[in-house]
Amino acid sequence: MKGVTLSAEWCPKQGFELGYKDIEKKQTYLGSRVWRNPKVDIIEYDIPKAGVGEVIVNVKACGICGSDVHMAQAYEDGYIYYPGLTGFPVILGHELSGIVVDVGPDALDSRTGKPFKGGEYVCTEEMLWCGKCIPCLDGQPNHCERLNEIGFNIHGGFADYIKLPAKSLWNLEPLKKIYSKDEILLVGSLVEPTSVAYNAVITVAGGITPGENVVISGGGPIGLLACAILKKQGASKVILSEPEKSRTKIGKKMGADYVINPLKEDFVKKVLEYTNGMGADIYLEATGLHQIVWPQIETCIWEGKLIGSTVCLVSRADEKMPVTGEVLQVKRANICGAYGHAGHKNFYKVIESIASGMDILPIITKRISLNEIPKYLEILQDDKSECKVTCIL
Repeated sequence: MKGVTLSAEWCPKQGFELGYKDIEKKQTYLGSRVWRNPKVDIIEYDIPKAGVGEVIVNVKACGICGSDVHMAQAYEDGYIYYPGLTGFPVILGHELSGIVVDVGPDALDSRTGKPFKGGEYVCTEEMLWCGKCIPCLDGQPNHCERLNEIGFNIHGGFADYIKLPAKSLWNLEPLKKIYSKDEILLVGSLVEPTSVAYNAVITVAGGITPGENVVISGGGPIGLLACAILKKQGASKVILSEPEKSRTKIGKKMGADYVINPLKEDFVKKVLEYTNGMGADIYLEATGLHQIVWPQIETCIWEGKLIGSTVCLVSRADEKMPVTGEVLQVKRANICGAYGHAGHKNFYKVIESIASGMDILPIITKRISLNEIPKYLEILQDDKSECKVTCIL
């Protein structure tokens, strides 16, 4: 089978020291400080076989995530953009859906409690948690001390087949009542990024009560999916800040009531105008431009009438954020960081939300073949006109 594989040179920056979870020349939790000169190739692999508690999935759809792009993208000094867990060489891709084709012993479907039979339409969590460490036992699997991530440090979904633990799979059966078979697999590939957005704005930030306002900075897939989630939860005003016209059009379809172009309009003035001077109950930072966006959000909190706003950071960025403690204290505001999507029934709730009418398909703007992935990993480094590019296998 074919697999889109990223390799890079292990070359730690001066001053970098291995952490207790890093493995010399194999993986690190600080990718942008270790890996240089990324290279993407399509390589032939043997089809994997299922072991105990495992299944083999014939991949049918897999989306390109910003993290895929940033692992393949390098700064002038050659170091990759992506700052998180990485272990190369690895088959990229983690936003996937497919059909179960082989099942090992004790491979149970969490939805039914029965063994997978083969033929089921499924999607998967990307974060493979151990279930034994303190964070896992504390109900926080996204922060597992022995975490593996498909497409980051173990082989992912830009391949014909993938081997996965059954516990990471979610059956897409509820979607059959509203989608055709082909559409189910497309939607299924969006469950993972939707669950990232859901984990951020609902599980971590606490969600909203009907009638409250939200501001989403960044109209990438996570920001746009957050629009849909918060509108379905009952937000009065969903305000999206995004300069790219093609993405703002999708934002409107996904539930945004107002759109701000932060390059041409005064972000703070517009947020306060659209909320009648109140500001927002939740601000989602989904741009990664913390040094630019945070001061604007902070000013909205300071000048707005609301007390107790929550700012949730979901984008990944290896930079510091200029926080004014007085604003947090006087306005009783909160900052929280959201990481991952596992646990808390996030996948279950997302699938049920989609099955009850939350339409997320508009974010897929282009469909490509496996052979086109290396090219699009380069194109998407600069071209922001596409929202979600999805590989169809």
